[in-house]
Amino acid sequence: MPASEYADYLEFAFRVAVAAGAAILPHFRRSIDVEDKGGKADYDPVTEADRLAEAFIRGAIEQAYPTHGIFGEEHGRTQGTSPLTWVIDPIDGTRSFILGQLHWGTLIALHDGERAVVGVMHQPFVGETFAGAVGAVPQWRRGDERRALKTRPCARIEDAIVATTDPRHFDVADKSRVYRSVTDGARLIRYGGDCYCYTLLAMGMVDIVIETGLEPYDVQALIPIVETAGGRMTDWQGGSADGGGNVLACGDVALHAQLLRRIAAA
Repeated sequence: MPASEYADYLEFAFRVAVAAGAAILPHFRRSIDVEDKGGKADYDPVTEADRLAEAFIRGAIEQAYPTHGIFGEEHGRTQGTSPLTWVIDPIDGTRSFILGQLHWGTLIALHDGERAVVGVMHQPFVGETFAGAVGAVPQWRRGDERRALKTRPCARIEDAIVATTDPRHFDVADKSRVYRSVTDGARLIRYGGDCYCYTLLAMGMVDIVIETGLEPYDVQALIPIVETAGGRMTDWQGGSADGGGNVLACGDVALHAQLLRRIAAA
């Protein structure tokens, strides 16, 4: 697709994410019912706000781009006749959402059949948006403010700040070894964050994000934001992160290559 078409899709995703955020906010920091989708395996909360927001986003896509596919966390996959698929997580960080914390956001991505090419993360309570598309300068937006996103150089693990959502996700022995190989010697490790881990990396505030157990809708909106800002985001073997699973993101591509070697030796 030409760059102008990516830009059009990005602006559409931005508008829809902002509108979905307005629908979510009346449920935030209120007493709401929470359902556990995880069962015995893991606590995986979902709320009415998650489902309503995804339904709103899906409706907007169906009206604007009826041939496109849609894949969302709460309402599954709708196959389109176009190779383009919108990938949605209406509230990434639902655990933070139900606690009244701020590390959550609406994720909307566009996948062209080969890779994620457009991504938006919007946090309506803070009023900020992170937006990226292939071939365009990624932006942080709030109201009329616009700021280009740029990762920072950090070639040494000793200088690095690491973010991950929950260290308990690495309790399995082989994953624990990988986690240690990536984080040993780091200057600082911070927990919590979900989608914010990656947007702060794109902003140049964080150097490494390592996660496991992710779904495609957890990551696809974040890949264009990170990579157009100068970072690298892959699975633990250096392949595509589109499918979720085990993910490593770095603001400095040299550090990313170093960590992949550490992981391979773990």
